[in-house]
Amino acid sequence: MYAQIIIAISIAVVWVFRFDNIVKEFNQYGLSDLMRSLVGAAKISLATLLVAGIWYAELVFYPAILMAFLMVCAQWAHFKVKNPFSKHIPSLVLLLLSLFVAWASCGGV
Repeated sequence: MYAQIIIAISIAVVWVFRFDNIVKEFNQYGLSDLMRSLVGAAKISLATLLVAGIWYAELVFYPAILMAFLMVCAQWAHFKVKNPFSKHIPSLVLLLLSLFVAWASCGGV
Protein backbone atom coordinates (compact mmCIF):
# COMPACT_ATOMS: atom_id res chain seq x y z
CA MET A 1 0.00 0.00 0.00
CA TYR A 2 2.74 2.49 0.93
CA ALA A 3 4.63 1.79 -2.29
CA GLN A 4 1.47 2.50 -4.30
CA ILE A 5 1.08 5.85 -2.54
CA ILE A 6 4.75 6.74 -3.06
CA ILE A 7 4.45 5.99 -6.78
CA ALA A 8 1.26 8.04 -7.11
CA ILE A 9 2.59 11.04 -5.21
CA SER A 10 5.85 10.96 -7.19
CA ILE A 11 3.98 10.92 -10.49
CA ALA A 12 1.72 13.77 -9.37
CA VAL A 13 4.64 15.91 -8.21
CA VAL A 14 6.61 15.43 -11.42
CA TRP A 15 3.76 15.60 -13.94
CA VAL A 16 1.73 18.35 -12.27
CA PHE A 17 4.01 20.54 -10.17
CA ARG A 18 7.26 20.11 -12.12
CA PHE A 19 5.76 19.98 -15.61
CA ASP A 20 8.23 22.58 -16.93
CA ASN A 21 11.01 20.07 -16.25
CA ILE A 22 9.08 17.37 -18.15
CA VAL A 23 8.79 19.69 -21.16
CA LYS A 24 12.57 20.23 -21.17
CA GLU A 25 13.31 16.51 -20.80
CA PHE A 26 10.98 15.43 -23.60
CA ASN A 27 12.52 18.08 -25.86
CA GLN A 28 15.98 16.74 -24.95
CA TYR A 29 14.83 13.22 -25.88
CA GLY A 30 13.47 14.46 -29.20
CA LEU A 31 9.91 13.35 -28.40
CA SER A 32 6.83 15.23 -29.56
CA ASP A 33 4.34 17.17 -27.49
CA LEU A 34 1.75 14.51 -28.37
CA MET A 35 3.99 11.76 -27.01
CA ARG A 36 4.58 13.80 -23.84
CA SER A 37 0.83 14.25 -23.40
CA LEU A 38 0.14 10.54 -23.96
CA VAL A 39 2.83 9.46 -21.50
CA GLY A 40 1.61 11.98 -18.93
CA ALA A 41 -2.01 10.88 -19.27
CA ALA A 42 -0.97 7.24 -18.98
CA LYS A 43 1.18 7.81 -15.91
CA ILE A 44 -1.47 9.89 -14.12
CA SER A 45 -4.17 7.32 -14.98
CA LEU A 46 -2.01 4.41 -13.80
CA ALA A 47 -1.11 6.26 -10.60
CA THR A 48 -4.80 6.86 -9.95
CA LEU A 49 -5.53 3.15 -10.44
CA LEU A 50 -2.73 2.26 -8.03
CA VAL A 51 -4.34 4.46 -5.38
CA ALA A 52 -7.78 2.97 -6.11
CA GLY A 53 -6.09 -0.41 -5.74
CA ILE A 54 -5.70 0.25 -2.02
CA TRP A 55 -9.44 -0.45 -1.77
CA TYR A 56 -9.83 -2.67 -4.85
CA ALA A 57 -6.83 -5.01 -4.93
CA GLU A 58 -7.77 -6.49 -8.31
CA LEU A 59 -6.84 -3.15 -9.93
CA VAL A 60 -3.20 -3.23 -8.88
CA PHE A 61 -1.27 -5.76 -10.98
CA TYR A 62 -1.74 -4.39 -14.50
CA PRO A 63 -1.26 -0.70 -13.63
CA ALA A 64 1.91 -1.62 -11.71
CA ILE A 65 3.29 -3.61 -14.67
CA LEU A 66 2.40 -0.84 -17.12
CA MET A 67 4.00 1.77 -14.85
CA ALA A 68 7.13 -0.40 -14.68
CA PHE A 69 7.15 -0.54 -18.51
CA LEU A 70 6.95 3.25 -18.70
CA MET A 71 9.86 3.50 -16.25
CA VAL A 72 11.90 1.11 -18.43
CA CYS A 73 11.15 3.47 -21.32
CA ALA A 74 12.32 6.41 -19.18
CA GLN A 75 15.55 4.55 -18.43
CA TRP A 76 16.07 3.93 -22.14
CA ALA A 77 15.49 7.63 -22.90
CA HIS A 78 18.09 8.61 -20.29
CA PHE A 79 20.61 6.17 -21.79
CA LYS A 80 19.83 7.38 -25.32
CA VAL A 81 20.81 10.98 -24.51
CA LYS A 82 23.68 9.87 -22.24
CA ASN A 83 22.33 11.52 -19.09
CA PRO A 84 24.43 11.12 -15.93
CA PHE A 85 23.36 8.31 -13.60
CA SER A 86 21.84 10.81 -11.17
CA LYS A 87 19.13 11.53 -13.78
CA HIS A 88 18.33 7.80 -13.94
CA ILE A 89 17.70 7.39 -10.21
CA PRO A 90 14.07 8.66 -9.92
CA SER A 91 12.71 6.45 -12.72
CA LEU A 92 14.86 3.54 -11.54
CA VAL A 93 13.39 3.79 -8.03
CA LEU A 94 9.85 4.00 -9.47
CA LEU A 95 10.62 1.01 -11.71
CA LEU A 96 11.69 -1.07 -8.71
CA LEU A 97 8.69 0.09 -6.65
CA SER A 98 6.31 -0.73 -9.51
CA LEU A 99 7.77 -4.22 -9.87
CA PHE A 100 7.49 -4.70 -6.11
CA VAL A 101 3.84 -3.61 -6.14
CA ALA A 102 3.08 -6.00 -9.05
CA TRP A 103 4.83 -8.86 -7.25
CA ALA A 104 3.08 -8.10 -3.94
CA SER A 105 -0.31 -7.94 -5.67
CA CYS A 106 0.18 -11.56 -6.78
CA GLY A 107 0.60 -12.71 -3.21
CA GLY A 108 4.35 -12.22 -3.08
CA VAL A 109 4.19 -10.59 0.33
